[in-house]
Amino acid sequence: MQSDNPRISDLTRMFTAAAGTFAGMAQESAEAARERFKEALGGLDFVSREEFEAVKEMAVKAREENEKLAARIAELEAAAKPATVKKATAKKDSAVG
Repeated sequence: MQSDNPRISDLTRMFTAAAGTFAGMAQESAEAARERFKEALGGLDFVSREEFEAVKEMAVKAREENEKLAARIAELEAAAKPATVKKATAKKDSAVG
């Protein structure tokens, strides 16, 4: 049932226009918020999963190599100690004799 009253028609048109305006404003504010969020995240330095896994693998290999080198240094130092003790003993003996 439609009314022929011009006041009601005008009021209906006004509410329809206002609803469209508010819907447009809501859409614009959502887009603006989305853009601000993208800008905020864009400033951060994120890495991809692939890059992270590659660096993690490199760190594991470096740690293993470091442990091997530390063990090798310990072996060399242990091997060098008796020679150093022998030299020191030989110097003492030659100085005394």
